[in-house]
Amino acid sequence: MNKIAITQLGEPQHASPIDVIGGEEYYIPSVVQWSANGAPDDQLFFERAGPRRKLYFKPEETRAAIVTCGGLCPGLNNVIRSVTRQLRRGYGVKSVLGIRGGYRGLDPARGNPPIELTDDLVEYIHEDGGTILGTSRGPVDIGEAVKFLINQGVNMLFTVGGDGTQRGGNALFEEAQKQGHDLCVVGIPKTIDNDVQFVSRTFGYGTAVEAAVRVIHSAHTEARSVDNGVSVVKLMGRHAGFISAAATVASQDVNFCLIPELPFKLEGEGGLLAALERRLAWKNHAVIVVAEGAGQDLLGTTGEKDASGNTKLQDIGVYLRDKINAHFKAKGVEMVMRYFDPSYQIRACAANTEDALLCDRMGRHAVHAAMAGKTGLVISFLHGQYVHVPISVIARSSKHVNLEGELWRAVISSTGQPAEFK
Repeated sequence: MNKIAITQLGEPQHASPIDVIGGEEYYIPSVVQWSANGAPDDQLFFERAGPRRKLYFKPEETRAAIVTCGGLCPGLNNVIRSVTRQLRRGYGVKSVLGIRGGYRGLDPARGNPPIELTDDLVEYIHEDGGTILGTSRGPVDIGEAVKFLINQGVNMLFTVGGDGTQRGGNALFEEAQKQGHDLCVVGIPKTIDNDVQFVSRTFGYGTAVEAAVRVIHSAHTEARSVDNGVSVVKLMGRHAGFISAAATVASQDVNFCLIPELPFKLEGEGGLLAALERRLAWKNHAVIVVAEGAGQDLLGTTGEKDASGNTKLQDIGVYLRDKINAHFKAKGVEMVMRYFDPSYQIRACAANTEDALLCDRMGRHAVHAAMAGKTGLVISFLHGQYVHVPISVIARSSKHVNLEGELWRAVISSTGQPAEFK
């Protein structure tokens, strides 16, 4: 069995104040179905998350810190609250710091000083979107950041963010080892796009789909209230179209769904514009949902990077809106366009019930892992279980919509769109 090892700071020796049933002896497979020939030889098995019988850190001598990085995502405050409550109430940790403004808060020359996260301070934060700690994009000087953590007496750091954030957390752990400081780093993967490999569902994704459906409903109402009404809705999804695809199926009001995984053409008999013409001739209105990373081959690349090191995308939503307007104007066909870009509105939402449950469990499991001295990992929700996945494994690749899978088949069925626009 190919069991994935988790880095351990040292031998846990302290009794846990929590009643536990173990966990180290249980492993969850990365894939839960395979052919009749049996599981493949390269099948991965991940250690199940949960409280351990022995702790590496003495709770009363431990100081923890939490940092949120990158763009906003529903559930950030829920994670902060659950991590804080589990540390203080579950283990009796006396001090929990909130690092302000993302990783720049680890550099005294650039960031604001940390705040003490108390029970009273986090009491109601889960009711609001955003993050009480603030956030930012971009790296930090690793050496200076570790010196800061040492000076603050921090033993464990919880990093809430995407791939770049987690790689940065791993670099902090490695630098701390060089400086002779026991620093445990545990990540909670944050991406609204749900595109993290070996994670069935990331927090914020469910809330985003729910909020997107409300926008699509408004877009549909606008489109069908006028003659030849067309609504274009641009949703999140840089490299994966999970939000667009799921919102399309959940709403049942979308006629064309465009995602990064499937290139499309505008012109020609098999292109999107011709298909849109046929749709308007038949039903007199249409709703198009497009993920932000779709159709980038049509726009060309700028070659520019954002603060997180991601390639800056061209605005496919505006491009599509303008192309559709120009196409029907050139044909002398009257058409009414409505354009929706709710991305920031959705990102700032408070977590719905499903995400609130997911955030709470992820936050608590992160604390259990850190108290046991495990490091260089993220907490994953995989096949209905919570597991430990090394950051190095998470960073190998991203998850994408399977164009032969159930979700995309549902999109094709609910929209009635062609399998391809070519």
